[in-house]
Amino acid sequence: MTGILDIASIQFSDGSTYHQYQPLTKRGNADVGSGFNDDPLWLVACTCAYVRETGDFTILDEPTPFNNEAGTEVPLLEHMRRSVNYTVTHKGPHGLPLIGRADWNDCLNLNCFSRTPGESFQTCSNFESGKAESVFIAGMFVKYGAEYAALCERIGLTEEAAEVRTSVSAMESTVLAHGWDGNWFRRGYDAFEQPIGSKENEEGQIFIEPQGFCIMAGIGGDDYGKKALASTERLLGNAFGIELLSPCYSEYHDYLGEISSYSPGYKENGSVFCHNNPWITLAWCKVRDGNAAFDLYTRNAPAYIEDKSEIHRTEPYCYSQTIAGRAAQNYGEAKNAWLTGTAAWSFVAVSQGILGIRPDYDGLVVDPCLPDRIDCCRIERLFRGTRYEITVRRGTEKGLTVEGKAIAGNTVPLTDAPVCRVTVTI
Repeated sequence: MTGILDIASIQFSDGSTYHQYQPLTKRGNADVGSGFNDDPLWLVACTCAYVRETGDFTILDEPTPFNNEAGTEVPLLEHMRRSVNYTVTHKGPHGLPLIGRADWNDCLNLNCFSRTPGESFQTCSNFESGKAESVFIAGMFVKYGAEYAALCERIGLTEEAAEVRTSVSAMESTVLAHGWDGNWFRRGYDAFEQPIGSKENEEGQIFIEPQGFCIMAGIGGDDYGKKALASTERLLGNAFGIELLSPCYSEYHDYLGEISSYSPGYKENGSVFCHNNPWITLAWCKVRDGNAAFDLYTRNAPAYIEDKSEIHRTEPYCYSQTIAGRAAQNYGEAKNAWLTGTAAWSFVAVSQGILGIRPDYDGLVVDPCLPDRIDCCRIERLFRGTRYEITVRRGTEKGLTVEGKAIAGNTVPLTDAPVCRVTVTI
């Protein structure tokens, strides 16, 4: 709870926020730049996840300042509202969210145009188009905007929920109209309104990020999702996971920024960037392909790749940030162990995606997406004071039982019992 309020406290009143938060000072760090337009939506994501996990709606009423300035406090819910509205009010020529300085991929600097060696791509402002757009942020908005609307409905804000759902629906239609490239989701549009991550490009024809989030958001349903995932595996897949883009950029392009300054196969220019591989695992679960989900999960999970330690050359017991891609001179060599959010996302992928154990407002969802190789598994999950002992097995009579009684659907209702025994037959 404290961490969420700290992060909300570095938000500006227009809904934008700093790109980096310093936990010791509890303040944003402007020295590394700001204006990354995915950042506001992560507050919505973590707050909704917190309320689903804890059932604690009181956090929404917590007085929280803007930019840590005393006297500016408003309820946390207002911060979430402004995060959503920032995306709604900052769109480009195609109706997609403006990328700002960058989005999650802070090396995709579409408004930078740096030509000075040594200049920071994160802070310089040589070109402000007001046109460069991100399909990735659009996918985020469809997913987390819908979660915000569901939260609003829970607290009686039905009109606001309806308005947000209208915006979410419009964004989904926009992605299908301008963000779909025929076999995968585009990455966005540059400052000249030309597509990025498209078959129209000579290099960088497909990127991993929008495939993960647009499919997780359900944009286009299973038909689009399966087609995009097939392209993702075919064009980006290697022995260690899914590469960030392909084909790699072979020379620097000022209209793309730092991403094209790396050698092919390294870092953002075509390595396996481990942080976003779990998004593809979750996307496979979204389209109900447990075999593909588990296969990808095991390709870079430390427990499954000890025999590749001499190739990676990083600690075998933790995730690395990046693994050199097929175009690299040292394919398979890893870098920056510990410096990554991969472990947290991988835990979500395996626990909420593959095992399918997801907290919700009314109970615990149990919706496994197991590979064929797993016939049975047992999970213990502590949820709101109750220890759920869950057995998943294969059988002919599919369904869910709670303490021996069959119930409809896949949500185990809340209980005050210290232990709740659940059996799921798939």
